[in-house]
Amino acid sequence: MTHQPHPDLPSMTVTCAVITVSDTRNFETDKSGQLIKQLLLDADHTVGAYTIIPDEPIQIQNQLHKLASQVNLDAVICNGGTGVAPRDTTYDAIANLLEKTLPGFGELFRYLSYQEIGSRAIASRAIAGVYQGKLVFSLPGSSNAVKLGMQQLILPELIHLIGQIRGNREKN
Repeated sequence: MTHQPHPDLPSMTVTCAVITVSDTRNFETDKSGQLIKQLLLDADHTVGAYTIIPDEPIQIQNQLHKLASQVNLDAVICNGGTGVAPRDTTYDAIANLLEKTLPGFGELFRYLSYQEIGSRAIASRAIAGVYQGKLVFSLPGSSNAVKLGMQQLILPELIHLIGQIRGNREKN
């Protein structure tokens, strides 16, 4: 059951960028990136950018910096590179940029993942926060993880969080 202590702003559309971090995926094989895009569109949000980049910290940071400069963009949702393998550098690249973190996102993501996959959930370094006024989420690259994170955490809170970043005050 999803709880909403405060109502969301009515009819707000959020413009998101989707980044898949992978050394092996391309636009035809990127099921997770495509899933994020489809779930956003199904929720009446807009996909303002979509790209696939290699798991290289500098490229990840450069892409975030480029996207953060886009005035019409509200959020960035990344997938891939959140594990502990040597090539999994997304968490490190993003964590070093965030001005504010949302520790509850990673905590809840791992809790929900644990319910589905057991103790292997400890290897996930999902993270979220704010970078240059943009909401940033980073999910593992598996489609199951993306579906869980999007449906259980990101989509239910996206409008509320963007409203807070924008400084909108919700009336109770």
